[in-house]
Amino acid sequence: MAVRGADMHIWSWHLSSWLAAGAVLVGLATAAPAAAESPFAGLMGSWTGSGQIRLANGSSEALKCKAYYTPKDDSGLGLAIRCASASNKIELRANLVSQSGRVSGSWEERTFNAAGNVTGQSTGNRLTLSISGGGFSGAMSVSTSGGSQTVSITTDGIGMKGVSINLSRS
Repeated sequence: MAVRGADMHIWSWHLSSWLAAGAVLVGLATAAPAAAESPFAGLMGSWTGSGQIRLANGSSEALKCKAYYTPKDDSGLGLAIRCASASNKIELRANLVSQSGRVSGSWEERTFNAAGNVTGQSTGNRLTLSISGGGFSGAMSVSTSGGSQTVSITTDGIGMKGVSINLSRS
């Protein structure tokens, strides 16, 4: 059977339409799934601000702080917060991993010589963590909204009872 004139044009159009549709389907089938955004994505970068430290002796002092958040692998976070007051320093570090909203990792505060394990959760723009180890326990929360962040730390068993910090993206 010979295809002529208008019939040839229609047949050619159908063939090219089927080929285009097939190419789209093949592209969809072989495309890599979109990577999920890290639960720590809103934290990444440098932050600066001020806050208060509460000490075991009942005193408190104003702090100036810098925080640094760096990605570690696909679902990890490196955290460093450095603060100073008139007579105290805070050097906090943590390495965290998130899997399905559950956070785990390690935590240390170098000036007050405390280190331990971290467990908790990541929901939306908030981290809620429990810290334990070496005769102390504590909690840490980090909440981010746009270019602002609040960090709250409470501890029991070391000379630092708590820290409250307000940070802005730098």
